[in-house]
Amino acid sequence: MSRPGDRIDPPPAAADHGAASRGLPSALWRRGQDRRLAMIRHFGRPAGRRALDVGCGLGMYTARLAEEGALAFGLEVEWPRAREARARGLAVFAGVSEALPFEDGSLDLLLLHEVLEHVADDAATAREIARVLAPGGRALIFVPNRLWPFETHGIVWRGRYRFGNIPGVNYLPDPLRNRLAPHVRVYTAGGLRSLFAASDLQEVHLGQIYPGYDKLAARHPALGALLRRLTYALERTPLQRFGLSHLLVLERGAEAEAPERKSEGAD
Repeated sequence: MSRPGDRIDPPPAAADHGAASRGLPSALWRRGQDRRLAMIRHFGRPAGRRALDVGCGLGMYTARLAEEGALAFGLEVEWPRAREARARGLAVFAGVSEALPFEDGSLDLLLLHEVLEHVADDAATAREIARVLAPGGRALIFVPNRLWPFETHGIVWRGRYRFGNIPGVNYLPDPLRNRLAPHVRVYTAGGLRSLFAASDLQEVHLGQIYPGYDKLAARHPALGALLRRLTYALERTPLQRFGLSHLLVLERGAEAEAPERKSEGAD
């Protein structure tokens, strides 16, 4: 039985909600993405590294990693998205995060940008992250924060999916929240840490990030600018914990070896 506030596992029926269960890939690059890219640049140091963008969608961050000097690959579960990214010249492949098509200890940087909440098995994905990270490699993981006041992935109400930012859902007890949002997980800091507790990866950073307010700023520039100033300042206070997303940065020690893959057929 889950502990209140840790993480929610969507049931198999979540697949019936289509895009809701896997998210909609961003086709536009805005100021909010620039801000997150700066965090990736700071913590991930992409230049010269072998990088994988897991759940890359249309390859927006994959392309930026390549521009930053990484040997960048993308992995996407939806073949039409992967095909569109490949048509743009990106090294994107179709696959799932629970079985990454890379050798043990072969990658220096893994990026999961708002992806872990959508995968079929986040614990298996966590094990794969630990398996493929090379000594000195880092994983950067952005996921939704349980303490953010809105559920940003919409809800299922009376059998129908309803898109939008729904207030208060994440503060409900697990059974109620899971009924309203069976298509997506949400994490507390402790719940996110627990996924990697059995690995030998070291935590470099765990913090919370407020939104980019890009859509709001496009309609109301002054209000968007004000919210950015106010809430980005909160990231330097204890009120950081109420931000939109967690950013967890994990590292494999330079002297460590990647764990051997246990499954059959790994040779």
